[in-house]
Amino acid sequence: MITKTVKDVHEACRGVQDGMTIMFGGFGLCGIPENAIAELDRLNIQNLTCISNNAGVDDFGLGLLLRKKQIKKMIASYVGENAEFERQMLAEEMEVELVPQGTLAQRCQAAQSGIPAFFTPAGYGTEVAEGKETRKFGDKHYVLEEAFKADFSFVKAWKGDTAGNLIFKGTARNFNPVMCGAAKITVAEVEELVPAGELDPNQIHIPGIFVQRIFQGEKFEKRIEQLTVRKK
Repeated sequence: MITKTVKDVHEACRGVQDGMTIMFGGFGLCGIPENAIAELDRLNIQNLTCISNNAGVDDFGLGLLLRKKQIKKMIASYVGENAEFERQMLAEEMEVELVPQGTLAQRCQAAQSGIPAFFTPAGYGTEVAEGKETRKFGDKHYVLEEAFKADFSFVKAWKGDTAGNLIFKGTARNFNPVMCGAAKITVAEVEELVPAGELDPNQIHIPGIFVQRIFQGEKFEKRIEQLTVRKK
């Protein structure tokens, strides 16, 4: 039987090198691959191009890589929660490419599907379209966007099996699914790893064909980005 299981995060990150392009699943701090990010922080991998919806917060998520200036370029949609990101961007210490959120998701999905590029109306007539091919279909203008090319994709799932099949939970089913299979190597960290055959096939969100490595994660903090509670 095929198994995609690796013993821990150290083995899961084998082959990651300076200068690579890496995708990170998650939305805000929900569903981010905490173990993988911490490992890249420990390995002190440099000059990374990171593709993620956002850049974490100052001391968590991709903020861990930002604080040591491990990120050379950030491709993201929303970056408003990270003061260090703002500082590096304004000081031109890091290259930043801001992408409309739907376009970011579709560029991941295009890579997953083997589609090299697609036309979208998002961004036409703005800075987003500068230097890109545009075309009119019917009475509407569109911008040509290319699929991402990434070396690794790190995602986080609720449950997975040894064959790499994944189930996501709640809001963690955001950018994680579209990043599976969108890079040369997809690494999934899961809260619960079970033998192949134990997951209900009807509940699986991503089949194992899109995953090359899977491991049981440890000590998920699951921080809340903006905690709102009722006043006493």
